[in-house]
Amino acid sequence: MNKSKSISVIIPVYNGERYIAEAIESVLAQEYLNIEIIVVNDGSTDGTEAVLRSYRDVRYIYQPKQGASSARNSGIRYSSGEFLAFLDADDFWTKDKLKMQTSLLRARPDLDMVFGHVEQFYSPELEASLRGRIKLASGRMPGYVPGAMLIKKAAFLSVGFFDDGFRIGEFIDWYMRAVDFGLKSCLAPEVVLKRRLHDANTGIMERDSRKDYLRVLKASLARRRKGEQKAEAPGK
Repeated sequence: MNKSKSISVIIPVYNGERYIAEAIESVLAQEYLNIEIIVVNDGSTDGTEAVLRSYRDVRYIYQPKQGASSARNSGIRYSSGEFLAFLDADDFWTKDKLKMQTSLLRARPDLDMVFGHVEQFYSPELEASLRGRIKLASGRMPGYVPGAMLIKKAAFLSVGFFDDGFRIGEFIDWYMRAVDFGLKSCLAPEVVLKRRLHDANTGIMERDSRKDYLRVLKASLARRRKGEQKAEAPGK
């Protein structure tokens, strides 16, 4: 194994004591081994830190609570890999996720990032009454989410960091910026991410922040209009 790790895996966590070990174990079980794991504790008040301290192969970073975007950005700043991968603390990967996506990126130099498919599941402790309120999509879904992506670090930095002004919708904002910037991606057919549905999912708990999605769309439209105006300007 090279001293420098080719993939930096970044896991933001806030009060993830119940699930963080399963997420980390899914990274350690990867068939692709040349990785570094960076876990950013975003101000947890439960037993998350004790769980993380038990892993010698994990780089542990603590910061006061600032949100998942800020935590991911902190992990990126500490990363040393050629590629970046992200995993939420309550989800986990299939074992060949990194091997498959790395092989695809190396075989296709034109690509900047690779996505895979996602399968959702109810967390075992979720009460039946809540399962009726949280919709579970059946089968695999295209995974345009951080946990299903592998990206060249240089490509990510060319677009810029996640906007930590968003409480939700930050990845949609980043992805739209990446598309506007011209990054190339593909969607692999394999399932790479198992997404847990439970009573503390960010999208459920942060319902009041869903106006962030509108801000994301407005920002993307503004960028495109600006680009069109530059293209139409005389003498350009």
